[in-house]
Amino acid sequence: MNTHNGALAPTTELKPDPASTVVEPIMAVEGFSFAYGDKPILRDIDFSVGSGEFVCIVGPSGAGKSTFLQCLAGLRQPTQGRILFKGQAVTEPPAELAVVFQDYSRSLMPWLSAQENIALPLKSAGVSRRERDRRALDALAEVGLEGSADLYPWELSGGMQQRVAIARALAYQPAVVIMDEPFASVDAQTRADLEDLTLRVKQHLGITIVLVTHDIDEAVYLSDRVLALSGKPAVVAAVVDVDLGADRDQIATKERPEFAELRSQLYRLIRRPAAVEGEK
Repeated sequence: MNTHNGALAPTTELKPDPASTVVEPIMAVEGFSFAYGDKPILRDIDFSVGSGEFVCIVGPSGAGKSTFLQCLAGLRQPTQGRILFKGQAVTEPPAELAVVFQDYSRSLMPWLSAQENIALPLKSAGVSRRERDRRALDALAEVGLEGSADLYPWELSGGMQQRVAIARALAYQPAVVIMDEPFASVDAQTRADLEDLTLRVKQHLGITIVLVTHDIDEAVYLSDRVLALSGKPAVVAAVVDVDLGADRDQIATKERPEFAELRSQLYRLIRRPAAVEGEK
């Protein structure tokens, strides 16, 4: 599902200005720490995301990745430090940010068609009926579901339902899409198809994507950079550049020795929390 709280402002075009693809900081994390009561979860994180980048966040289970993502989206507030979106402190979900969560089965209203599910949050944002319909149909076309506008969630496969959830995020015409394990609930082939879809959409629209995943292969395949968290409380083990080019293929890219080297590097980083904490 997408988080909107009625705060996502309507715009007029699905495609952002091409100038937005220039790599400039769009989000910044400064001195970030988060704790549940007296239990620290994340500590001393400094990081920035460039406009038009694809950044994945990885780390061991329980490292606080989803909590960090919720803070980036303005759904939680840090215990220390701050998060900036376009230079402004994030205290609530920013108007130009959309969120796609893992559980697509609970994010769609079963009594609404695919088009109506996409248009529903836009109605809350005050977008006109004609504009809602246009944006919903454009977003469905963007994710390859042109002929599915009138189908209900129960008539769609899991992968198609997640495409609708992604389309709903795109209909907001966001500058940034944040995704929390968005492909974890589908089979391997569908996951690969959704990964490739996300890369195509990102390249076509020039948007920024920040994605949390447990899958190291997925992180390497999708990313321009990977933020690796490790330790308890979790700290930044490393920020790893992924120089595999823009055109990626599920077979050819993953057969490259550079891919295997990056995968091994990230596994070593997240599996050695004591050493990483000592370095910090």
